[in-house]
Amino acid sequence: MPIIMWIRIILLLAACMLPLSVEAMVRHYKFNVVVKNVTRLCSTKPIVTVNGKFPGPTIYAREDDTVLVKVVNHVKYNVSIHWHGVRQLRTGWADGPAYITQCPIQPGQVFVYNFTLTGQRGTLWWHAHILWLRSTLHGALVILPKLGVPYPFPKPNAEKVILLSEWWKSDTEAIIKEALKSGLAPNVSDAHTINGHPGSVQQCASQGGHKLEVHAGNTYLLRIINAALNEELFFKIAGHELTVVEVDAVYTKPFKTNTIVIAPGQTTNVLLKANRATGKYLVAATPFMDSPIAVDNVTATATLHYAGSLSSTITTLTSLPPKNATPVATTFTDSLRSLNSKNYPARVPIKVDHSLFFTVSLGVNPCPTCVNGSRVVAAINNVTFVMPKVSLLQAHFFNISGVFTDDFPRKPTVVYDFTGTQQPANLRTNRGTRVYRLPYNSTVQLVLQDTGMITPENHPIHLHGFNFFVVGRGQGNFNPKRDTKKFNLVDPVERNTVGVPSGGWTAIRFRADNPGVWFMHCHLEIHTTWGLKMAFLVDNGEGPNESLLPPPGDLPKC
Repeated sequence: MPIIMWIRIILLLAACMLPLSVEAMVRHYKFNVVVKNVTRLCSTKPIVTVNGKFPGPTIYAREDDTVLVKVVNHVKYNVSIHWHGVRQLRTGWADGPAYITQCPIQPGQVFVYNFTLTGQRGTLWWHAHILWLRSTLHGALVILPKLGVPYPFPKPNAEKVILLSEWWKSDTEAIIKEALKSGLAPNVSDAHTINGHPGSVQQCASQGGHKLEVHAGNTYLLRIINAALNEELFFKIAGHELTVVEVDAVYTKPFKTNTIVIAPGQTTNVLLKANRATGKYLVAATPFMDSPIAVDNVTATATLHYAGSLSSTITTLTSLPPKNATPVATTFTDSLRSLNSKNYPARVPIKVDHSLFFTVSLGVNPCPTCVNGSRVVAAINNVTFVMPKVSLLQAHFFNISGVFTDDFPRKPTVVYDFTGTQQPANLRTNRGTRVYRLPYNSTVQLVLQDTGMITPENHPIHLHGFNFFVVGRGQGNFNPKRDTKKFNLVDPVERNTVGVPSGGWTAIRFRADNPGVWFMHCHLEIHTTWGLKMAFLVDNGEGPNESLLPPPGDLPKC
């Protein structure tokens, strides 16, 4: 047979082996929410899991795929699942926060979350969004690029998910219930975990940690997620440099670091080059807290294990930042920039339609049944959010009156030296279920200002339904005349969860191009519980493509 014929046959066979289409797919998953006995810190307790796994299963999909997740509730608690960072364009019913976009899935009931990953690729995650169930009810959501579309950085040899979290020996629901009853802060966790394991700790030296196996010469993409309830974390690997290439499922300009800082709710993708010949190297996650607030000081450990290394090999250790290492955290945060390339531009709003100024703070309200006759609360613009009995999105869509008001203040009603030493003597907050209304496609600038009420503190603020650009941050009180001039409107980092620095401020911008009701809250779970939350109501635009879709037929009932 002539060579040309062989070539044609080979090409034909190769064509037959190619995918018939690069069209987006529909991915089906089933989440059975069940109780499972799990042993950590040398003690066993029942925890709420998905499919009996802790951490939960990873969802894999590609950009523009549609994902259907059938959630079956087999436990005694009401359940809802939030797909953290998914835009949910026109599909707010699938966003997941209980009593904001849906009533929870009651025991014995089923709900199918149906959403499309439009224009998104990278590392996100999913977690329970009711009570404190997300302490164990969480997992990764990995969105790969479209078939044939490369990463904008050197292709790794392999990818690994790294989930950071917290562990309590006691039942977390009992802990927060007791805290709310007393009006005081809850107990801190007993350990941190890396992929569900604390590693060897003082009170349980025999337990092993997670083993991250690598081969010398390979490059690995680590998809790091902070699923902790209440603590920001430093993450470090002994003897290895990390190259940051993405945060919150948005590509960044690459930069090298030996330590990352990651707040609850955030994700960070890094490239790790296994450039050692052999050995075992410490992987560590330890808390970052630069305020006088109690934290869990137990460092979670794992091992970077080079293939072929003997188990008896001594692990190479590393020095860890002190918990109040603000310069380390600031250097990392200030290094983040959007890639802002031709394929991945940073579309920063230049013209601002709504300029908002929100203070985030703690407070104290009366509570006759509490220990001191009062309870600690939290607020945005001195409004402590009151959860409704029916979801805000249903109330909006069906015009149900009496559920919320749309008069959330665009700025504080009382102006004072927010970060000064002389704070107002009255620490009481207002209570209400109030939202801020935005016209479709309007642009928003929001300055988030920490205060010294009780104590200044870092606040990782998460906005559902949108990505935003972090155009500025600083210490002290925001000064619009001085600080606005320093805004980065060219390549600011784009994300869905941002840290408001202790005693400082952060400015973000976004376009309200997603109709529905969208929760914004502190991702420190205790602050959310105390009321540091609000919602934006984005009206429909013109025509069906700019309007919220009707609710699915199986939407849970309250």
